[in-house]
Amino acid sequence: MSGAGLYSHVPPGTDLPRVVNAIVEIPKGRRSKFELDKETGLFKLDRYLFSSSHYPGDYGFIPQTLAEDGDALDVLVMVNEPTFTGCLIRARVVGLFKMTDHGHNDYKVLGVPNTDPLFAEFQKLDDVPHHYLREVEHFFATYKQLEGTETKTLGWASAEEAIAEVRLAVDRYHKQRSNVFWNI
Repeated sequence: MSGAGLYSHVPPGTDLPRVVNAIVEIPKGRRSKFELDKETGLFKLDRYLFSSSHYPGDYGFIPQTLAEDGDALDVLVMVNEPTFTGCLIRARVVGLFKMTDHGHNDYKVLGVPNTDPLFAEFQKLDDVPHHYLREVEHFFATYKQLEGTETKTLGWASAEEAIAEVRLAVDRYHKQRSNVFWNI
């Protein structure tokens, strides 16, 4: 089994596309950029953020998805307390943050822990505090500036648009897997 094989067996969600499985790479409040190493299946330290910014929520990916940038679809989960790298959170999709990185779409699904009673009323983007959305947008607009990398924020989209993006990313993943399987 390849290193990433462990996570390739985790389904993309428990109630797709509304509730997704989020695999945490970077806990809330960290400047350390961890990511899954596809060769070993371990989480590796990619780099420390060059800026003094820190991740505004638990950040990671939805397994068995393929985003436009060729990686798994990114997810940011609002949490009151950070979890840990490798943690699985069943997250209810509430919105989509659109941005580009290196000129390519790099969308982030916004979710909340599905069974956390503190987030029970969060069903759509309008339920999320406006200031939190501004913090997220500011973070992604500036977190790579000191690295000399240009990101461009494109704003927020509804839960419905986020759900559609999850569906597309799951379909893209399965299409790619079947193409690889058949050597197409």
